[in-house]
Amino acid sequence: MKSLRARILLLLVVVGIVPCIVLGSTILHSHQEKSIERYISQIQNQCTILSNQLESYSYLSSNDSKVVDAELTQLSNVYNGRILVINDEFRIVKDTYELDESKTVVSEDVIRCYRGKGTVIYDEKNRFFEVTTPVKSNKQVIGVVLMSVSTDNIMESGGDLKNICDLIIGTMAIIILIIAVLLSTLMVRPFGRITKAIEAVNEGYESEDLCENTYTETALISDAFNKMLGRMRVVDKSREEFVSNVSHELKTPLTSMKVLADSLLAQEDVPVELYKEFMGDITEEIERENKIINDLLSLVKMDKTSANINIQSENINELLERILKRLRPIAKQHNIEVVFESFRPVMAEVDEVKMSLALSNLVENAIKYNKENGWVHVSLNADHKYFYVKVADSGIGIPKQDTENIFERFYRVDKSHSREIGGTGLGLSITRNAIIMHRGAIKVYSEEGEGTTFTVRVPLTYVV
Repeated sequence: MKSLRARILLLLVVVGIVPCIVLGSTILHSHQEKSIERYISQIQNQCTILSNQLESYSYLSSNDSKVVDAELTQLSNVYNGRILVINDEFRIVKDTYELDESKTVVSEDVIRCYRGKGTVIYDEKNRFFEVTTPVKSNKQVIGVVLMSVSTDNIMESGGDLKNICDLIIGTMAIIILIIAVLLSTLMVRPFGRITKAIEAVNEGYESEDLCENTYTETALISDAFNKMLGRMRVVDKSREEFVSNVSHELKTPLTSMKVLADSLLAQEDVPVELYKEFMGDITEEIERENKIINDLLSLVKMDKTSANINIQSENINELLERILKRLRPIAKQHNIEVVFESFRPVMAEVDEVKMSLALSNLVENAIKYNKENGWVHVSLNADHKYFYVKVADSGIGIPKQDTENIFERFYRVDKSHSREIGGTGLGLSITRNAIIMHRGAIKVYSEEGEGTTFTVRVPLTYVV
């Protein structure tokens, strides 16, 4: 039973009906116990009165008082019980059932009663109780009155009460069931509205933000749904922008190459110098197009499972030196100083190609989005478990509202500036995917106009 509505319904029914049943049973049992206690108390009072009459009429010695006989018969009929009058020789001088007269009776209760203490025995299984009361003369016990009474009449009255309790419990059960059905339906209705909103998004319909604040749980689900929806919108918008950007980036080199090629074809006897110049420009445009295609291919490779990762023990110090050696000429063109600081030798299990690509993107971005005469500081450190790479720059920085999205695919902070610099907006997404494939983490700290710092943490030992 996985239905929330069914579970709520069951819970309400159990919580509502079970206490009613327990309460009814408790009331019935308590009523029976109190009825029996009152009945026993009445019998004890009657036996006490009877014992006084037996002593007054000296019934135990003469046994010929019609008044006492009539009282015994009446008492036996009223309570539908049997009365035995026993003398000090343990002989029965009177039996209202006339079965055991003149017989001797010796029992623990009779002996205890002769010692001056009356007894009460209740046999719930056989539904009767016995009361013994001493007959005293001058504080001496001269006999015993023993009365056995059935509790059938009490049980019958209890049966009537039980029928009334069952009727009340049945009525309450029906009412509780109706209320439980209504409440369970109302309680799960907000989840139905949430489901419809999710289905609408799944079917491709544009959905507004969900605002279901009936319960704390639905409010949390609504917030999570709205965040997911917002993320989807950002991704869709970024994808649309990416298509536009890539189309422009791919089209621009092709257009330039076509214009250059058409210019050469339209001229006769083209000078060698002009021919070489045009071919150089075409080569640059081909390189530009090739870079865009390589970025796309790298991103596709990063999307594949970690089974394709080629893990080997690498010297991270040397890896960073190679990356910086390749990028320093680019930094020199803009008078940007690149500094590498290593605190200790670091050996780690990484995929050299993917890790190089990730770190290269970080350093290259630090150079490209820097200021004239700026600086880039790269540091390497490690502990017993991880190695840490920090790439800090004095560049243009990233606005706070964009820091959460810079690792999204196709996302660009300053689209006009990014287009001037070039690229596809895939670099940081490629970097993040590569770091995650190594079970690592990447964080960014930035102030607009004051520079950016990326920190990378990667395990020294790769764990599948």
